[in-house]
Amino acid sequence: MVRKVLLASPRGYCAGVERAVETVEKALDLYGPPVYVRKQIVHNLHVVRDLEARGAVFVDEETEVPEGQTVVFSAHGVAPAVHANAALRRLKTIDATCPLVTKVHVQARRYAADGYTVLLIGHAGHEEVVGTMGEAPDSIVLVESVADVATLAFPPDARLAYVTQTTLSVDETGEIIGALRARFPQIYAPKKEDICYATSNRQWAVKEMLGEIDLLLVIGSRNSSNSNRLVEVARANGVPSYLIDDESEIDESWTVGIDVVGVTSGASAPEKLVDRVCDWFRSRGVTEIEPFRLVDEDVEFRLPVELRRELTLADAQR
Repeated sequence: MVRKVLLASPRGYCAGVERAVETVEKALDLYGPPVYVRKQIVHNLHVVRDLEARGAVFVDEETEVPEGQTVVFSAHGVAPAVHANAALRRLKTIDATCPLVTKVHVQARRYAADGYTVLLIGHAGHEEVVGTMGEAPDSIVLVESVADVATLAFPPDARLAYVTQTTLSVDETGEIIGALRARFPQIYAPKKEDICYATSNRQWAVKEMLGEIDLLLVIGSRNSSNSNRLVEVARANGVPSYLIDDESEIDESWTVGIDVVGVTSGASAPEKLVDRVCDWFRSRGVTEIEPFRLVDEDVEFRLPVELRRELTLADAQR
């Protein structure tokens, strides 16, 4: 019988997700539906469904957007080719790429322009990785694991630099960077780590809590990289953990013999889903539900410049 539920803090929305979701909402208010969105604006099913209900239309590629329509690019970033295609179709584009992802794009471009081969630490096929590799496709090599490092064939004097996907496991990425430095001591590193503050903070919050809990539930969608990493952090430290989209996916058998359950949520998961999971436990008699070591995040990102300009014009005409 579960006695207590501890809520990790920080959890849930990060500044980049907050900005991306608000961008689509404001665009819908300003232009009315439909507003097209390339890929999922953020990797969360509930967020996507809510925006669809308001008139957002999600497409896989910008080439599916009717000519002249408004399209929002997701928080994960896009390759330059996507902007070029959008221009050919005369699309009104709003770029909701997270500023921390944009920073990685700029670094990759700069390194490639300076003659470096850029080693991108990340997961093949993830939208952020696809976008970053598109910045300098002839100069970027994907590295997914320590095993990949062993297969790299560069001469000792090769000009190498590395960047990383922003939503990776801090520990795993540290191991890969260590392996790269051991093999290529001259490799050039970013001045500041690329893994975003929110990803690091959420992993840290879970680690801090692991000694107090017997089970961790991570609220997030299957395609959310940072949510999957939270599950891995718990399991790597011997605590059973499951990824759930919402309370309907909780299997009661997981809680048999469990005293304290930890709950956290990925950076794309809205807080209302945490509330619903808490209600699930309350309906089963759990009365002790409390935050664990509250940490405040005060990072905020301004809306995309294209949207700010249009909103200012709209206000001026009222």
